[in-house]
Amino acid sequence: MNIKIIGVGRLKEKYLKQGIEEYAKRLSKFAKFEVVEVPDEKAPEQLSEAEMLQVKEREGERILDKIKDREYVFALAILGKERSSEELAAEIDKLATYGNSDITFVIGGSLGLSKAVLKRADTQISFGRFTLPHQLMRLVLTEQVYRAYMINAGSPYHK
Repeated sequence: MNIKIIGVGRLKEKYLKQGIEEYAKRLSKFAKFEVVEVPDEKAPEQLSEAEMLQVKEREGERILDKIKDREYVFALAILGKERSSEELAAEIDKLATYGNSDITFVIGGSLGLSKAVLKRADTQISFGRFTLPHQLMRLVLTEQVYRAYMINAGSPYHK
């Protein structure tokens, strides 16, 4: 099984990197895990709608360049379907059972994901209506993927 997280922008915060590294190490028992960073588009604070769209499109192109045809893609989106940890675990297990051994999660930049990325995604997933920094979301997502594997392994970690 291959699990990949594609995130927009560089992760600078040491504590977030350390958390992701810890869960990546734990995940290595179950799957090949990698985080791929694509550059964010530099933009001024105040953007018009057209400029926002342009930023998302440029970031989207960079994201799509990192996705292979065979990958099953979860796009993180506020309007996506919320899942419990158990539901995500069951979904990952089902994908593996039916031959989808390459799973990719995509976290957009501060403006979200382009329409092209959302269209390419096989499904959209939401972690609720909270607004979280996309850098923190990488850590939260990595932990949830690890939790899914622990649920599927019948481990008490989930309790």
